[in-house]
Amino acid sequence: MNDNFDNDSGLRDFLKPLGLSLLGSLPLTDEDRVPDISASLPARHLLLIGNGGSSFWLSFRNSPEFEDGLADPLDRWSRRLGNLLAKRLGGLAIFPFDGPPYPPFLTWAGKTGQVVSSRLSMFMHERFGLWHAYRFALALPGLTDQSPVGSEFKSACLTCKDKPCLQACPVNAFADQSYRADLCMDYLRNDSTTACRQTGCEARKACPVGRAFTYVPEHAKFHMDAFVKSRLL
Repeated sequence: MNDNFDNDSGLRDFLKPLGLSLLGSLPLTDEDRVPDISASLPARHLLLIGNGGSSFWLSFRNSPEFEDGLADPLDRWSRRLGNLLAKRLGGLAIFPFDGPPYPPFLTWAGKTGQVVSSRLSMFMHERFGLWHAYRFALALPGLTDQSPVGSEFKSACLTCKDKPCLQACPVNAFADQSYRADLCMDYLRNDSTTACRQTGCEARKACPVGRAFTYVPEHAKFHMDAFVKSRLL
Protein backbone atom coordinates (compact mmCIF):
# COMPACT_ATOMS: atom_id res chain seq x y z
CA MET A 1 0.00 0.00 0.00
CA ASN A 2 1.17 3.52 -0.73
CA ASP A 3 2.16 5.41 2.42
CA ASN A 4 1.44 8.79 0.80
CA PHE A 5 -2.11 8.64 -0.50
CA ASP A 6 -4.46 11.56 -0.05
CA ASN A 7 -7.66 11.13 1.97
CA ASP A 8 -10.02 11.16 -1.03
CA SER A 9 -8.31 8.79 -3.45
CA GLY A 10 -6.75 6.36 -0.98
CA LEU A 11 -9.28 5.73 1.75
CA ARG A 12 -11.42 3.17 -0.03
CA ASP A 13 -8.35 1.53 -1.58
CA PHE A 14 -7.01 0.99 1.93
CA LEU A 15 -10.28 -0.32 3.36
CA LYS A 16 -11.46 -2.60 0.55
CA PRO A 17 -8.89 -5.43 0.82
CA LEU A 18 -9.44 -5.47 4.57
CA GLY A 19 -13.19 -5.93 4.15
CA LEU A 20 -13.91 -2.65 5.90
CA SER A 21 -16.25 0.14 4.81
CA LEU A 22 -16.97 3.77 5.48
CA LEU A 23 -20.25 3.44 7.40
CA GLY A 24 -20.96 7.11 7.99
CA SER A 25 -19.47 10.55 8.50
CA LEU A 26 -20.33 13.82 10.17
CA PRO A 27 -18.98 17.34 10.54
CA LEU A 28 -17.97 17.94 14.15
CA THR A 29 -19.06 20.39 16.81
CA ASP A 30 -17.91 20.77 20.41
CA GLU A 31 -20.91 18.70 21.51
CA ASP A 32 -19.52 15.62 19.72
CA ARG A 33 -16.75 15.24 22.32
CA VAL A 34 -14.03 14.42 19.79
CA PRO A 35 -10.49 15.26 20.96
CA ASP A 36 -8.19 17.46 18.93
CA ILE A 37 -5.81 15.71 16.57
CA SER A 38 -2.98 17.66 18.15
CA ALA A 39 -2.56 20.76 20.30
CA SER A 40 -2.65 22.97 17.21
CA LEU A 41 -4.94 20.91 14.96
CA PRO A 42 -8.63 20.56 15.87
CA ALA A 43 -10.78 17.75 14.49
CA ARG A 44 -13.37 19.01 11.99
CA HIS A 45 -14.79 15.81 10.51
CA LEU A 46 -15.37 12.24 11.71
CA LEU A 47 -15.46 9.03 9.65
CA LEU A 48 -16.95 5.85 11.10
CA ILE A 49 -15.16 2.76 9.82
CA GLY A 50 -16.43 -0.78 10.25
CA ASN A 51 -17.75 -3.91 8.64
CA GLY A 52 -20.96 -4.67 6.80
CA GLY A 53 -21.68 -8.37 7.21
CA SER A 54 -18.65 -10.67 7.45
CA SER A 55 -16.70 -8.77 4.82
CA PHE A 56 -13.68 -8.31 7.09
CA TRP A 57 -13.65 -11.82 8.57
CA LEU A 58 -11.15 -13.44 6.21
CA SER A 59 -8.69 -10.57 6.61
CA PHE A 60 -9.00 -10.70 10.39
CA ARG A 61 -8.96 -14.53 10.47
CA ASN A 62 -5.57 -14.51 8.72
CA SER A 63 -4.08 -11.71 10.83
CA PRO A 64 -1.27 -12.09 13.37
CA GLU A 65 -3.63 -10.83 16.07
CA PHE A 66 -6.03 -13.73 15.48
CA GLU A 67 -3.28 -16.32 15.27
CA ASP A 68 -1.13 -15.32 18.27
CA GLY A 69 -3.57 -16.67 20.87
CA LEU A 70 -3.47 -13.52 23.00
CA ALA A 71 -6.49 -11.72 24.43
CA ASP A 72 -8.69 -9.28 22.51
CA PRO A 73 -7.52 -10.09 18.98
CA LEU A 74 -10.20 -8.04 17.20
CA ASP A 75 -9.53 -4.97 19.31
CA ARG A 76 -5.80 -5.24 18.62
CA TRP A 77 -6.39 -5.76 14.89
CA SER A 78 -8.67 -2.73 14.79
CA ARG A 79 -6.17 -0.61 16.72
CA ARG A 80 -3.28 -1.49 14.41
CA LEU A 81 -5.23 -0.66 11.26
CA GLY A 82 -6.95 2.39 12.69
CA ASN A 83 -3.69 3.93 13.85
CA LEU A 84 -2.00 3.14 10.52
CA LEU A 85 -4.78 4.79 8.54
CA ALA A 86 -4.90 7.79 10.88
CA LYS A 87 -1.17 8.32 10.39
CA ARG A 88 -1.52 8.20 6.61
CA LEU A 89 -4.42 10.66 6.63
CA GLY A 90 -2.98 13.03 9.22
CA GLY A 91 -5.83 12.34 11.62
CA LEU A 92 -6.59 10.62 14.92
CA ALA A 93 -7.99 7.12 15.39
CA ILE A 94 -10.64 6.61 18.07
CA PHE A 95 -11.74 3.17 19.25
CA PRO A 96 -15.06 2.05 20.79
CA PHE A 97 -13.30 -0.19 23.34
CA ASP A 98 -11.13 2.58 24.87
CA GLY A 99 -12.57 3.47 28.26
CA PRO A 100 -14.22 4.07 30.55
CA PRO A 101 -15.37 6.59 29.66
CA TYR A 102 -16.05 5.12 26.24
CA PRO A 103 -16.34 7.28 23.12
CA PRO A 104 -20.01 7.87 22.14
CA PHE A 105 -19.96 5.83 18.91
CA LEU A 106 -23.71 5.21 18.89
CA THR A 107 -24.42 8.92 19.33
CA TRP A 108 -22.10 9.68 16.44
CA ALA A 109 -23.67 6.95 14.31
CA GLY A 110 -27.12 8.37 14.94
CA LYS A 111 -26.02 11.70 13.48
CA THR A 112 -24.78 10.28 10.17
CA GLY A 113 -28.19 9.68 8.58
CA GLN A 114 -27.12 6.11 7.77
CA VAL A 115 -28.87 4.30 10.66
CA VAL A 116 -32.22 4.19 12.45
CA SER A 117 -33.46 2.49 15.59
CA SER A 118 -34.85 -1.06 15.55
CA ARG A 119 -36.95 -3.19 17.87
CA LEU A 120 -33.84 -5.05 19.00
CA SER A 121 -32.22 -2.03 20.65
CA MET A 122 -29.55 -1.86 17.96
CA PHE A 123 -29.16 0.40 14.96
CA MET A 124 -30.38 -0.66 11.52
CA HIS A 125 -28.09 0.45 8.72
CA GLU A 126 -29.57 1.66 5.45
CA ARG A 127 -27.74 -1.05 3.47
CA PHE A 128 -26.54 -3.68 5.96
CA GLY A 129 -29.55 -3.85 8.25
CA LEU A 130 -28.57 -5.17 11.69
CA TRP A 131 -25.36 -6.71 10.34
CA HIS A 132 -22.77 -3.99 10.81
CA ALA A 133 -20.33 -2.86 13.48
CA TYR A 134 -18.00 0.06 14.06
CA ARG A 135 -14.31 -0.86 14.41
CA PHE A 136 -12.85 2.64 14.76
CA ALA A 137 -13.44 6.28 13.93
CA LEU A 138 -11.11 8.70 12.18
CA ALA A 139 -11.03 12.31 13.27
CA LEU A 140 -9.76 14.49 10.41
CA PRO A 141 -8.83 18.18 10.16
CA GLY A 142 -11.03 18.72 7.10
CA LEU A 143 -13.71 17.24 4.86
CA THR A 144 -13.29 14.25 2.58
CA ASP A 145 -15.10 13.63 -0.69
CA GLN A 146 -15.31 9.93 0.20
CA SER A 147 -17.90 10.54 2.90
CA PRO A 148 -21.26 8.80 2.33
CA VAL A 149 -24.10 11.24 1.89
CA GLY A 150 -26.47 11.35 4.84
CA SER A 151 -29.91 10.24 3.69
CA GLU A 152 -32.46 9.97 6.44
CA PHE A 153 -34.55 6.86 5.93
CA LYS A 154 -37.44 5.32 7.84
CA SER A 155 -37.04 2.21 9.91
CA ALA A 156 -38.51 -0.93 8.35
CA CYS A 157 -39.82 -1.74 11.83
CA LEU A 158 -42.51 0.92 11.36
CA THR A 159 -44.26 -1.11 8.64
CA CYS A 160 -43.30 -4.62 9.81
CA LYS A 161 -46.52 -6.22 11.04
CA ASP A 162 -45.33 -9.76 11.76
CA LYS A 163 -42.38 -8.73 13.99
CA PRO A 164 -40.39 -11.92 13.23
CA CYS A 165 -37.45 -10.69 15.33
CA LEU A 166 -39.53 -10.64 18.52
CA GLN A 167 -41.07 -14.01 17.82
CA ALA A 168 -37.70 -15.64 17.15
CA CYS A 169 -36.09 -14.88 20.51
CA PRO A 170 -36.20 -18.13 22.54
CA VAL A 171 -36.37 -16.30 25.88
CA ASN A 172 -38.47 -13.26 24.91
CA ALA A 173 -35.59 -10.94 25.78
CA PHE A 174 -36.88 -8.07 23.61
CA ALA A 175 -40.38 -7.69 25.03
CA ASP A 176 -41.87 -4.35 26.11
CA GLN A 177 -39.60 -2.25 23.85
CA SER A 178 -36.52 -3.11 25.93
CA TYR A 179 -33.66 -5.59 25.96
CA ARG A 180 -33.54 -7.97 28.92
CA ALA A 181 -29.83 -8.72 28.90
CA ASP A 182 -30.15 -10.93 31.97
CA LEU A 183 -32.53 -13.33 30.21
CA CYS A 184 -30.33 -13.40 27.12
CA MET A 185 -27.15 -13.99 29.10
CA ASP A 186 -28.61 -16.76 31.25
CA TYR A 187 -29.72 -18.58 28.11
CA LEU A 188 -26.37 -18.20 26.35
CA ARG A 189 -24.33 -19.11 29.39
CA ASN A 190 -26.32 -22.17 30.41
CA ASP A 191 -26.14 -23.97 27.06
CA SER A 192 -23.30 -23.39 24.59
CA THR A 193 -24.94 -25.63 21.96
CA THR A 194 -27.95 -23.41 21.22
CA ALA A 195 -28.41 -21.86 17.77
CA CYS A 196 -27.93 -18.38 19.23
CA ARG A 197 -24.56 -19.33 20.70
CA GLN A 198 -23.33 -21.25 17.66
CA THR A 199 -24.54 -19.15 14.72
CA GLY A 200 -25.67 -15.84 16.20
CA CYS A 201 -28.75 -14.23 17.75
CA GLU A 202 -31.93 -15.84 16.42
CA ALA A 203 -33.89 -12.60 16.78
CA ARG A 204 -31.31 -10.69 14.79
CA LYS A 205 -31.26 -13.34 12.06
CA ALA A 206 -35.05 -13.19 11.75
CA CYS A 207 -35.04 -9.57 10.55
CA PRO A 208 -35.52 -9.48 6.75
CA VAL A 209 -33.58 -6.22 6.28
CA GLY A 210 -30.03 -6.78 5.08
CA ARG A 211 -30.35 -10.55 5.39
CA ALA A 212 -27.75 -11.05 2.66
CA PHE A 213 -25.18 -9.65 5.10
CA THR A 214 -25.88 -12.09 7.95
CA TYR A 215 -22.62 -13.00 9.67
CA VAL A 216 -21.08 -16.32 8.68
CA PRO A 217 -21.31 -18.89 11.52
CA GLU A 218 -17.64 -18.69 12.57
CA HIS A 219 -17.81 -14.90 12.76
CA ALA A 220 -21.11 -14.98 14.67
CA LYS A 221 -19.82 -17.54 17.18
CA PHE A 222 -16.68 -15.48 17.77
CA HIS A 223 -18.81 -12.51 18.84
CA MET A 224 -21.25 -14.56 20.92
CA ASP A 225 -18.39 -16.24 22.80
CA ALA A 226 -16.80 -12.84 23.44
CA PHE A 227 -20.16 -11.44 24.59
CA VAL A 228 -20.64 -14.24 27.12
CA LYS A 229 -17.04 -13.91 28.35
CA SER A 230 -17.41 -10.17 28.83
CA ARG A 231 -20.39 -10.71 31.12
CA LEU A 232 -18.43 -13.13 33.28
CA LEU A 233 -15.60 -10.71 34.02
